[in-house]
Amino acid sequence: MYQAGKPTFRVASKPEPEARMWMLDGIAGGLQPWWHHVGAYHEDRRMYRTAEPIYRWHKDHEEFLVNRQPIASVGVVWSQQNTDFFGRDDADLLVELPWSGVTQALIRARIPYLPVHADHIERDAGQFSLLVLPNLGAMSDGQVAGVRRFVERGGGLLATGDSSLFNEWGEPRPDFALADLFGAHVAKERRPGDEARRKKSANNTAHTYLRLSPERRARVNGPQTGTEPPVTDERHEVLRGFEETDILPFGGSLEPLRVDANARVLATFVPPFPIYPPETAWMREPKTDVPGVILNSTGRGGRVAFLPADLDRRFGRDNLPDHGNLLANLVRWAAKDEIPLTIEGAGLIDCHLYRQSGRVILHLVNLTSAGTWRQPVHELIAVGPLQVRIKLPPDVRGKSLRLLVSGQKAASSVTHGWSRAEIKSVLDHEVLVLT
Repeated sequence: MYQAGKPTFRVASKPEPEARMWMLDGIAGGLQPWWHHVGAYHEDRRMYRTAEPIYRWHKDHEEFLVNRQPIASVGVVWSQQNTDFFGRDDADLLVELPWSGVTQALIRARIPYLPVHADHIERDAGQFSLLVLPNLGAMSDGQVAGVRRFVERGGGLLATGDSSLFNEWGEPRPDFALADLFGAHVAKERRPGDEARRKKSANNTAHTYLRLSPERRARVNGPQTGTEPPVTDERHEVLRGFEETDILPFGGSLEPLRVDANARVLATFVPPFPIYPPETAWMREPKTDVPGVILNSTGRGGRVAFLPADLDRRFGRDNLPDHGNLLANLVRWAAKDEIPLTIEGAGLIDCHLYRQSGRVILHLVNLTSAGTWRQPVHELIAVGPLQVRIKLPPDVRGKSLRLLVSGQKAASSVTHGWSRAEIKSVLDHEVLVLT
């Protein structure tokens, strides 16, 4: 309950909204609540009032908060070896930021996910439609085989950056171990100094872009003369939402790759050019064949998206909505839209979906804040209404709905195995129980 973070004040109270959201998001994620105070005497007595109301609520509804099984169709793969032997002295940059970017994009898109250890893919991946490898550079042959078997059974895959390019000890391979699934291969032999350049590039922001394919300039550039070729909706669904642009900001750098004939490149690299003075801000090389986004498919129907462009790391650091939107689109496409939850409405909502015998539990945590991702939270900002759709397990009828936090009245309707409900408002959190 003390003010943690930077700076830390050990005997000052954490602001109540910040402490409250720490506790609620932890409970929503499956943690059992616990707190402590530093010292036996406190001159800042504001900290005493934070825990009690949350603990009373938890006690009153404990049956819905324990002994529940998470429901998620997206698994985000991690391993400590990737941190230790691929990330090494730059783990924050090479491992933590890509993980944060992917998971923040999933939270923002209201897509439930679960972490999956790379050693446990065979054991745990059966419940998922999609596995995400966020710059999982260091992978053993066994871990690679687990991913391969998952895709061969029809599962989807989204991999970014250097995923599978190193063995479990961080030693470089001559090519991606999953190159056949990615539809892309290393184009040139690695040389001394390549690793240093790679890390420098990951840490820097350059004035670079991604060019979307195919371009659709005829729709957005000036009056039409009648001589332009007709504009068609040839763009892939992954690029939905970007109809009025041919470029996206990037910020990183890319190396050439050799792309298989059956793979599809949706975005290519635009090299850096000046920002200042404004008169010089024009593209010296508007087009290249260096891929930034590649889609591939397998014989069993598995969809594979490979993102050489490190948009996961960029989103984790720069928080550009274009990056988050593209990551979410890639997830939905590779998962074949087999995601058990959709929520429409404004706000940043962290969604945790669970199953108990005969019922489904949805815990919503409102992360909306004037300083989102910047602690401490100063105040709670209500959001709503929210339109919620939940795919029901076979043993849940979904026609009875309880709201455990607000006690609001809400009705649920069921159509084709999906329950629909409207939540009028969420201040800090809400728990829906469908039976």
